[in-house]
Formats: sequence, structure tokens, C-alpha cells
Amino acid sequence: MFRLPIASPAGHYGWRPIFIMAALFFSIGFVTWLNGPLITFVQVAFNLSDVASFLVPVCFYLAYFFFPLPATLLSRRIGLRRGLIVALVIMAAGTALFGECVNARWYAGALSGLTVIGAGLSLLQITINPYVTLLGDHDRAAQRIAIMGVANKFAGILAPALFAVVVMPHVGEVAASIRDAAPGPDREAILLRFTHAVHAPYETMALLLIIFAVLVARSSLPEISLESAETASAATPPRRAHPLRLATGVLAMFLYVGVEVLAGDAIGLYGRSLGLSLDVTKYLTAMTLASMMAGYIAGMIVVPRFFTQERYLVLSCAVGIMICVLAMITSGSVPVLCVALLGFANAMIIPALFPVVLAEAGADGARATAWLIMAYSGGAVLPQLFVHLAPSLGTANAFMTLAIPSYLFIAAWMIVICGRTAGSPPKASIVTAGD
Repeated sequence: MFRLPIASPAGHYGWRPIFIMAALFFSIGFVTWLNGPLITFVQVAFNLSDVASFLVPVCFYLAYFFFPLPATLLSRRIGLRRGLIVALVIMAAGTALFGECVNARWYAGALSGLTVIGAGLSLLQITINPYVTLLGDHDRAAQRIAIMGVANKFAGILAPALFAVVVMPHVGEVAASIRDAAPGPDREAILLRFTHAVHAPYETMALLLIIFAVLVARSSLPEISLESAETASAATPPRRAHPLRLATGVLAMFLYVGVEVLAGDAIGLYGRSLGLSLDVTKYLTAMTLASMMAGYIAGMIVVPRFFTQERYLVLSCAVGIMICVLAMITSGSVPVLCVALLGFANAMIIPALFPVVLAEAGADGARATAWLIMAYSGGAVLPQLFVHLAPSLGTANAFMTLAIPSYLFIAAWMIVICGRTAGSPPKASIVTAGD
């Protein structure tokens, strides 16, 4: 018979920092998972092809490739707490820039705004993950991460649903009006009204991020240094990194984030390819995130009571593959529901993958954290491959051609690593609650 843990995960700093960090993870989820409905929005607003509209996740997630290493150097220089504040200010600037450029119907400028948001999120990810880990006892870090993950995924459900209701309430009618209108003043008026709808929400988000940065600056958050993260597991002798296992682990993270973004952001295109209307597909990202939230809650219940995280990751990949196969052999709206259910399979992959990869880094956990955040750029590459493969292979086949091998690689990597460590990978000093 198992017993539920009764000790508080907050640690000696109390619950106040936990609540503030949960709010930050909410902001990460809210900004990140707007990309799904944004793809539909820009496609209509700027009359774009599928390939051009999928530059939204490309610009957003490529920032994760270029900025983590500079963000690591900056956070070492100014500290984790100040790094959180700077990250929020950068995100606010990018959000405001995106809103202004969309309102001016300047697509290149809007994409640059998304890149700035991604740069701010890179710094936020670099600083917040070790900060949450070190807020309390190492043995309770998983509980703190669970709280952060729930906040992140709840925002991921709320953001696309709100965007669909506030910004795109009649997107199907708007798209039809634009299609039927002859080039000229009437068509431009329709486009201007549609693009203007995004201006106020994004400027409001920018203002809220600035207010949040001020509140964090004025709060009594403890000062924690990255050096503390590197010595958090000093009770065990430092291990030397194994370059090949570390590199392939980073590749596994790259593939995972790509699959996660495919399920969340590309589901709209997947649904449209099956004949679903824009008024339906604008809600599909929220469905994927709701499925992911359910998977996260289920994982917290069964891990580690019935499964180790490592075994549950392998099981999650197997479930993902089975859902992909089911999507390929069914018809109607069932394949779209299957893609949404991939959120359930994806939920518990990153909580297991991230710390095990860091364990392979040995004592160099901070640098490995930067590499893992850089691997989030998989969210730029796999969706772009998908949209290029879809015309020749078909939407479903293109999706599964990318997703199934990715699940196989991630599961195989974990099986090999667990086999080398007798099923008990060493503890990592820094962990994450997700993208």
C-alpha cells in the first residue's frame, strides 16, 4: 500500500515564490500555445499559403536555437532573479511589436515580433528551470515541477480558446468575404478590420507582462545563483559527460518538441485537409492541450507509484505510435481526434527526458540546460518539414512520417540509457516543467 507524500514541496522559502513561478509558467504556456490559432489567423489576414503561414512556428522556435547560450551567459552575470525580470521585459517588447506589425499588415515585422518573444522565452526558460529546482529540497523538486506543469498546460488550453473567441469569432465568414471580394477598397477594409482585432489583445498582453516584471522586481523572491544549481547534487560524485549519449539525448529532445508542436499547432491544417471549417479548426489546439493536461494529471498519479518516469516515457511513446496508426486507418473526424489525443501521449515525455539527458551531462548541467533549450528549435523544423511534405505525401502521411520515427527514436534512446544504468539513471541537478 502506498502513502501520499505529506511534506510541503515549497521548502523553507514558503509558498509565495512557488505561486510567482507558477504565474511565470502560465505566461510561458499562454504565449507559446497561441501559435496554433495564429497560423490560421495570419493565413487569412495576409492571404498566405500553408508554407508561408507556418513561418509562425519557425520564427518563434528558431529563437530557441540562437539565444539560449547568450541567455546562459547573461543569467550568470545578472543572476536568476534579474534574468526573470529581463526575460519578461523582452517578451513584452516582442508582444507589442507583433501587435503593431499585424495591425499595420506587415507580415515580416510580425514574424520579427515572434522572434523577439522567443528570445525572451529562451532567457526565461534558462533562468526559471534551475530557480524552481533550487527553491526547496531536491527530493521535492518533482512536486514543484508538477505545479509548474499544470499552470503551463492550463494556459495552453485557455490561450487558443480565448484567441479564437476574441480575435476570430467569425473567421470562416471573414475568409469567405475576402475570397469573394474583388481586389480594391472593400477587400482592404475587410482585411483591416480583421487584422485590427489582434491589436488590442496583444498590446494588453504586453502591458500585463510589464506589470508582471515590475511585480517580480518588487517582490521578495530569494536570490539564487546558477552556481548553486551546479552544486545541487554535490552529495554524489560528479560524473563525466558521455558525448554521444548526451548528443543523442539532445536530438531526442529536438524530435520531441517537434512532435509536440505538430500535435498542437499543425492540427488546424490537419483538420482543414479533412474538410473541417475554419470555425471548427480554430479550437483544435485547445483540444490538444486539454488532452495534454489530462495526460499530465494521469502521469502525476501513476508516476512513480506504478511506473518509473523512464518506463512511463517508453509507454508514452508506444501510445503515441498506436494513436498515429489509428489515425491512419480511420476516417471522418476520428483522425483529428487522434492527433489531439497525442497531447495525452506527449505529456509525460519531457519530465522524464529532460532530467535523464542532464544526468548524462554530469557536472556540466548548466551548459547542458542551454543545449536542451536549443533543442526546442525542433518546434521550428518538424512543422516546416510537415508543410513541405504534405502536398506530395498527403497531410496524414506527412504527419505520421515525421511523428512515428520520432517516437521510436525517443523510446529507443531511453531504453538504451536505462539499460546502461541498470534502470536507475542518476539524479540531475536541473529539471524542467516543459516548454
